[in-house]
Amino acid sequence: MNWSVLPDLAAVGLLTGAFASVARRNQTHISKIWLTGWLMIAIHFASFLFILMDGPAGILAMIVGLSALTWAGLLFMWASVPYRKEGSSRWMLILLLIANSLYITLATIPGVPAWSLNIAAPLFAVFPLCVALSTVKQFDSPLRWTVVGLYCALSVFILLVQHHPKIGTETALDGVLFTVYIGCCIHFWIAYRRATAGAFITIAGFLAWASVFVIGPLMQNFFPKVTVEGEVWNLPKYIVAIGMILLLLEDQIEHNQHLALHDHLTGLPNRRLYQDRLSSALERARRSGTHAALLIVDLDRFKQVNDALGHHIGDLVLQRVATLFSSRVRRSDTVARTGGDEFSIILESPTSREDALLVGRSLVDLLKDPLDLGDQTVRIGASVGIAVFPEDAFEMESLCIAADLRMYDAKNRSQGSREPNREHHSLPQQDSKKRAGLQVVD
Repeated sequence: MNWSVLPDLAAVGLLTGAFASVARRNQTHISKIWLTGWLMIAIHFASFLFILMDGPAGILAMIVGLSALTWAGLLFMWASVPYRKEGSSRWMLILLLIANSLYITLATIPGVPAWSLNIAAPLFAVFPLCVALSTVKQFDSPLRWTVVGLYCALSVFILLVQHHPKIGTETALDGVLFTVYIGCCIHFWIAYRRATAGAFITIAGFLAWASVFVIGPLMQNFFPKVTVEGEVWNLPKYIVAIGMILLLLEDQIEHNQHLALHDHLTGLPNRRLYQDRLSSALERARRSGTHAALLIVDLDRFKQVNDALGHHIGDLVLQRVATLFSSRVRRSDTVARTGGDEFSIILESPTSREDALLVGRSLVDLLKDPLDLGDQTVRIGASVGIAVFPEDAFEMESLCIAADLRMYDAKNRSQGSREPNREHHSLPQQDSKKRAGLQVVD
């Protein structure tokens, strides 16, 4: 038994437990894949307990340990791929797992014919290249071609060194492991381009992890008298584990902040964020001497739809309306859900009363046609109140009151003028000072 790895196994086991505890509070697909990867690392250390055994048992332990180490890296790499839900991405993962496991098995078993290694080595290039070329018309990504380039280089490297009489297969295996973990470093660098401790520690940890498979063999060949404890070579693993835990915590904090400022149903800014953005928009308009507009939109007949068809259909209506409204305004503008069936739109400078009236009219027009919600088709309408800064009000509260009163005025006149079996909406055609059912304050 190789008892020297027992402390590492215990440490990785504790880190995996801590990771599982954090991941349980962050139930995402990525956290589950990362947890699976760390279970592979634990299997790697557990297998290495038996590598000193004679015969097939020791060989099997080496194969399982090295394969688990490569599987962990490939899972980490795949989890950070933004297009991992693509079918071709899954095929890339499966084929790389097969290629790595096959080569590790053949390189570890003594007396394997040289021709079998010559066949296995090109698979590192052939498998990813076939996936990339067969799907290039449907899907293409620079990151995918980076993976193809890495494994093509690995295939060439293995073919050049694997038959060296003294260090051939060992160097080839080091090349396999280096490629896996430098790939992790590249993928995490692309996926987590943010200035946080978690991102920096994880990327640096993967870089150090990959470097172990270069520095270790070089020291063994050129500085054989220098002894480095095994725990030093395993240190990058712990760095990566800590970095990943920090990434999960950072994502959870960011998610909580998002929930605090956004509506959980539609994903739009909630009233708290809306008020902050409106205050900022008015302050910018004051400094620049420009205009800003506020539109308050109330859905007509939403309560009837909700009562007749259920809250589930009502939620679908709100989500569809949020999507429609967001698609109508500029990225610099804000669409917020500020009530049960009330939406507020902030139009930033450059804007004018005419622009606001045009947007208001378009929002009503978006809801003229019935909304197809799959099994149900519903018809609603909208009433819009518009107030423009600074003509209608100079302070935020007064502007909100003006827009709110005009919205209710438009709704009341729309309901009062509605005839049986005939659909009416707010924003009737009037002169420029009463358009959209609004009484403009001069």
